[in-house]
Amino acid sequence: MSQTVHHLHSYFKCSRSGACLVLWPRPPRRVVCIAAVSDRSNPNNVLMWKRRVVSHKKLSIAAKASSSAPQGSSIGGERLEKEVLKALSQIIDPDFGTDIVSCGFVKDLVIDQPLGEVSFRLELTTPACPVKDMFENKANEVVAVLPWVKKVNVTMSAQPAKPIFAGQLPPGLSRISSIVAVSSCKGGVGKSTVAVNLAYTLAGMGARVGIFDADVYGPSLPTMVNPESRILEMDPEKKTIIPTEYLGVKLVSFGFAGQGRAIMRGPMVSGVINQLLTTTEWGELDYLVIDMPPGTGDIQLTLCQVAPLTAAVIVTTPQKLAFIDVAKGVRMFSKLKVPCVAVVENMCHFDADGKRYYPFGKGSGSQVVQQFGIPHLFDLPIRPTLSASGDSGVPEVVSDPLSEVARTFQDLGVCVVQQCAKIRQQVSTAVTYDKYLKAIRVKVPNSDEEFLLHPATVRRNDRSAQSVDEWTGEQKIQFGNVAEDIEPEEIRPMGNYAVSITWPDGFSQIAPYDQLETIERLVDVPPLSPVEV
Repeated sequence: MSQTVHHLHSYFKCSRSGACLVLWPRPPRRVVCIAAVSDRSNPNNVLMWKRRVVSHKKLSIAAKASSSAPQGSSIGGERLEKEVLKALSQIIDPDFGTDIVSCGFVKDLVIDQPLGEVSFRLELTTPACPVKDMFENKANEVVAVLPWVKKVNVTMSAQPAKPIFAGQLPPGLSRISSIVAVSSCKGGVGKSTVAVNLAYTLAGMGARVGIFDADVYGPSLPTMVNPESRILEMDPEKKTIIPTEYLGVKLVSFGFAGQGRAIMRGPMVSGVINQLLTTTEWGELDYLVIDMPPGTGDIQLTLCQVAPLTAAVIVTTPQKLAFIDVAKGVRMFSKLKVPCVAVVENMCHFDADGKRYYPFGKGSGSQVVQQFGIPHLFDLPIRPTLSASGDSGVPEVVSDPLSEVARTFQDLGVCVVQQCAKIRQQVSTAVTYDKYLKAIRVKVPNSDEEFLLHPATVRRNDRSAQSVDEWTGEQKIQFGNVAEDIEPEEIRPMGNYAVSITWPDGFSQIAPYDQLETIERLVDVPPLSPVEV
């Protein structure tokens, strides 16, 4: 029997039978034997899990083996390391609701015992993390109170910019962490104003940001920002587009292509947008903000299919007519499994003579929030300075960072950062393989339910053309073609709607969340698997 030491209990696995023995450290010191048994009476061949209590004496030999680990100076170092990690585990990430140690934020922990010096790095999900200063101060505080600690060195960093989605992404998009669409599906509501000011707010929070103006018929970006170079350049060797920059934010718009506004048919526009977006050398970006064109047609669908959108921000105005068009856009994103994280209601009100006036009525934004369950609503007032900044080429959040409008965009930026981090976390952990239980663990984003699936059952339920005849619907893969003990080699997110599962035979299966929820589940499974040190 091979032994592995764990935080919660000792864990033994028999190489012959595959049974798992779990030794709980707290009294009563029970040993639970977990064995996987195939239920042949079940037509769906659901894997059943049985548990039974085993005498502690039967494992006395194995227990002695676990206590025979070499003793030495490393034991003291391990004890100090555990004390530091225990202290840091008091810090809870407000977005994930989990301590920073469990989130994997603590890196490069080094302890100089003679000097009483502790050094470590906190690697956050984004450089724009709104609570990074709180994390740094709290980490210094909780470690410094340890009696043997004399000095604490905390370094802050962020994870490298990279998409979490599987699949072959265009090279230009392969180093972008989050892509945020700003959409309204109606013209004239201030969508471009929101997109530009949001982008520069995120840049002010420390993030690497780009803006893609996807409106070919009426590009707004050349008017709203004033870069030194107003023409996009082409790398002759790589055949890629080099974006222009303004105040550290990368910019791409058809208006910078030297063509002005386009006069062309829809299919040609879709091709132009695809080329501008995917062949641009965006480099490493934390956020790419896409200023979506009005409507829900060919161009919008092309963008949603080409770019792995992380989230969408919806812009509306108080009028009922605006709500009708916005509702279409929200439904489009819902069908494409792109979560809408915030609603911005623009031109809501203005103040005069000590009173607040609502010239266009009110309630459109809150109606979107209530009807579609979008969690956050932000109101923008009617301000001459906001309109003037859009015409002058300097965004409002840059020209007047202390204004009421800038504070609203700051709140919107914090919301986008937090929601994107949550979405990335949920998507990256939605479907995982539990090697101890030999089961696929599923927790679909925005769902509190977690369940387990047998790998062979998932493989047999593949609905691709390789497994199912597209004309007759006949299942081509037979029950016996899939080994009962098959295990996935890799599971990676595939957008916000599915995962890509790679099997030992080289087959790559696309498993949508909706399909996984309909597959037969494992029952009577222990709620927690051992956590390996």
